[in-house]
Amino acid sequence: MANTLPPTYDRNGRHPLSPNVDHDEIARFNFLTNLNVHIGQRVSPGNRTAFENRVSPKYKRETGHPLETRQQVRDAMKKDPFYQCWAALRRNTMEQRQQAGRHVVLRQLDDLIESAKQHNDGKETLNIDSSAEVPPYLAAVDNHCMPGSYYTEIVPDDVLAGANYETGLFITTAGSMSSKGDGGGRSIVNFVRQRFPDFSPKRILDLGAGIGSNTLPLAEAFPDAEVVAVDAGAPMVRWGHARAQALGYDNVRFIQADGDSLDLDPNSFDWVQTTMFWHETSTSAIHGMMEKVHALMAPGGLFLNVEQPNFTPETSLFDQFTRDWDAWYNTEPFWSKLHVMDVFDVMKTAGFSSEKMFDGGTEADIERGQFQPWSSTVSRHKAESKESGDAKHNAYKGSDSTLPDGMKRVEKSDNKPWYRTSSQTDINNMTDTQKKNYIRTGNKNG
Repeated sequence: MANTLPPTYDRNGRHPLSPNVDHDEIARFNFLTNLNVHIGQRVSPGNRTAFENRVSPKYKRETGHPLETRQQVRDAMKKDPFYQCWAALRRNTMEQRQQAGRHVVLRQLDDLIESAKQHNDGKETLNIDSSAEVPPYLAAVDNHCMPGSYYTEIVPDDVLAGANYETGLFITTAGSMSSKGDGGGRSIVNFVRQRFPDFSPKRILDLGAGIGSNTLPLAEAFPDAEVVAVDAGAPMVRWGHARAQALGYDNVRFIQADGDSLDLDPNSFDWVQTTMFWHETSTSAIHGMMEKVHALMAPGGLFLNVEQPNFTPETSLFDQFTRDWDAWYNTEPFWSKLHVMDVFDVMKTAGFSSEKMFDGGTEADIERGQFQPWSSTVSRHKAESKESGDAKHNAYKGSDSTLPDGMKRVEKSDNKPWYRTSSQTDINNMTDTQKKNYIRTGNKNG
């Protein structure tokens, strides 16, 4: 893996609204993508060497006891020159990624706005609320070092945040989410079809949908369903709706709204989806929105989340420290808290049945032959167990005879047993992409 190059930007997918990208901009995108991969694959391992050979022994000599918390590890590592160099490089790639994407979009922003308006104006499938207040947990930071975050509007009908997000996603993920940036959404569809082959939702809610990259695969897989994509950022919603319309999706409705104040029919959604959403909220918001989700779901509905994996008792202090980096330096302040939060407990408090919860994983669905097979593994347990399988045995719905090793049945009253993993191990060998994605699921009572 360390010697594998990422795909080049010319393989990135385009659609009728895609910004024009010239030769020099493509070269910059390719440079940043390869720098991102190089730092992750070749430079990052040096942090562990520095920790084990310098930082940890020095701390023990000076204090008389070993490091005991990830906060202590962070304070100690901040003084190490190798870590300082790596952290500066990584932060710099984050900032350059935003500069590169915004440069492309800003120079043609007027044209992009007009193109988006042709698909947005007068459409009942787009709801922009000019009176909507930006949640304080978004207003306080520029997520992902994106100036103005997802919500800032610099001109009327602004689409800058959405177009920049899509344009630069290739750099952030090193092409790991497929040419259309929808590999996560397609993997979710695969997961649902494999685990719940008879599931046929009529209404689907994607909460924190952004520009809808992972929403459109749901709409394509279930064309008879009404799909509702919600995001707090108006520029994201405008761009997402125009993009969906340009690509021919007419069963997706885009709504600008804070997830905690959704005005939608209760008990009406068969499936509620979140994808890398909760880590950009807050402790108070996650409790309120979980309750809102429970109220919106139809009895027997599916609540599926792709999110940060929790720390386990086997997660080393060094790995805890490493995975907390984004909270401190990539403006993801809730990232660290979510690592130690019992989300199952939050779901239970919101009204979900603990007997119908499970977690699992699946691999991202990417174009083989065009994008290298290493590109993305959306799996927590595959890496933890160091198995070569595709982690498809992390959630089952069936008889005990089909239950794989490492799973246990959760008893419940009806004849449709649900399962959860019975053990979790360390994630030392996970890539950054793997660490950022896993599936956590609940089923509404009844």
